[in-house]
Amino acid sequence: MTGRRQPAGGLTGVGLVKRFRRGAETVTALAGVDLQVVAGEFVALVGPSGSGKSTLLALLCGWETPDEGTLAYLGPLAHRRPDTLGWRDLALVPQALGLVADLSLADNVLLPARVRRTHAAARDRADGLLADFGLAHLADRYPHQASLGEQQRAAVARALLLRPAVLLADEPTAHQDRGHADGLLDAVVDAAREGSAVLIATHDEQAWARADRVLSMRDGVLTDGPPS
Repeated sequence: MTGRRQPAGGLTGVGLVKRFRRGAETVTALAGVDLQVVAGEFVALVGPSGSGKSTLLALLCGWETPDEGTLAYLGPLAHRRPDTLGWRDLALVPQALGLVADLSLADNVLLPARVRRTHAAARDRADGLLADFGLAHLADRYPHQASLGEQQRAAVARALLLRPAVLLADEPTAHQDRGHADGLLDAVVDAAREGSAVLIATHDEQAWARADRVLSMRDGVLTDGPPS
């Protein structure tokens, strides 16, 4: 490693393997995955449904534990365990979105700041994100009063609120029309430019075109470049 400049932040995985039991069968969801995403980089993870993309994100955020291999966070997050990371360290947009049902969309976006007791200081940024994502007029509505696309935009805004060191998102444009999808991608690109390490799993070819790198996954195997 002598002479190499170390990344300022992000995450890296080496030889990540994850297996699941399906009845009497053992399914290998990840088959020795190596990857690195560094601060300031936007990486798109592509591949068919069931290829292992969501499983990989679950490992990277600490929701699952690899059966083999090592996961490490880089830079300021080095030596931290996933269960010690807050929204400013690592933010995730899962496919299930995870909005709190009895909080308004605005309060859902502000939730990371409320956890950190920085609610007042984050209000302007939350208002700006709501406006950018076309949600300002829906700020006081509860999730069940919003469309799935509106809920998804609120979940992305929540993840971006504290400008996280690492941003992971699973199909963040899946429920958007092209205009709103492009707005979300603008925000993701801006997050990388501001220093976040960004990895999104996506079927959206417009996201591939805007990413710094594209990684493809099929049958739990990760390769560089878009699918052939």
